[in-house]
Amino acid sequence: MFVGIDVSKDKLDVHLRPSGQAFTVPRDSESIENLAQHLNALEPELVVMEATGGFETVVAAGLAATDLPLAIVNPRQIRDFAKAAGRLAKTDTLDAAVIAHFAEAMRPEPRAVPDAASRRLGELVTRRRQLLGMRVSEKNRLSRLADPHALHSLEEVMAVLDEQLDVIDREIASLIRETPAWREKDGLLRSVPGVGPKTAQTLISELPELGQLHRRGITSLSGLAPYPRDSGKMRGRRAIVGGRKAVRSALYMAVMVSIRRDLPLAQTYHRLRAAGKEAKVAITACMRKLIVILNAILRDERPWKYA
Repeated sequence: MFVGIDVSKDKLDVHLRPSGQAFTVPRDSESIENLAQHLNALEPELVVMEATGGFETVVAAGLAATDLPLAIVNPRQIRDFAKAAGRLAKTDTLDAAVIAHFAEAMRPEPRAVPDAASRRLGELVTRRRQLLGMRVSEKNRLSRLADPHALHSLEEVMAVLDEQLDVIDREIASLIRETPAWREKDGLLRSVPGVGPKTAQTLISELPELGQLHRRGITSLSGLAPYPRDSGKMRGRRAIVGGRKAVRSALYMAVMVSIRRDLPLAQTYHRLRAAGKEAKVAITACMRKLIVILNAILRDERPWKYA
């Protein structure tokens, strides 16, 4: 049996395959606990939910408490699957049915649900990214303002954002120091030239699988695996797609630091450029090499060493 759950703010729409049974429960603690017990008694092969911007977190934690095989998937995958299956109509009930069909047909791999500390770190890192985005937006407006009152308002907002960023940075650093496993990971990751505290924090929170997968798996999960676009005799240009945007952004910054400061990864970049590769292609290749190195370092629990 396969279970699809469509999560919304106030309720959960549940669909079971192949029986076709469907029902709705409130999204509150008691109902989630009852749902977990009910599903656990049915012994499903897989339970699938979409990542819905945070609404799914409490539900996932409640289901994981009963050791149900749970997978949280990217909503884009569900939408693409629905289009491929010709399911164009959209309601919460139909969405749950599509998710259950996706679970049965695609069999995504169940993954462990982050614990409370991991969720807190993820929320702090996400909030920091949001504050940085707001600060960049305010800074871009600075050059377009002439009125002194408008300038003063903008400067005050930027000061508040800077203060909030300092608070978030201290909380993230404190949380990592207080968690032995994260503290060890942080030290190993930052031993690699070009990887600073912000990159390490992002990888710890956004890519907990780092060090546990093989090189192809980790590059694919990071969105750095090149996919072919071939048809018949036509050979299309390989391109990366999907993956975790925040991880790619962190790796991009680490690679750019390496290039500008002529750190070891810069040798790979310059070699590829000399071979005629575009700058964007060379940078992506360096990002892919970096994530493979970081994966091996955490897997072997050995810090970076210069050859």
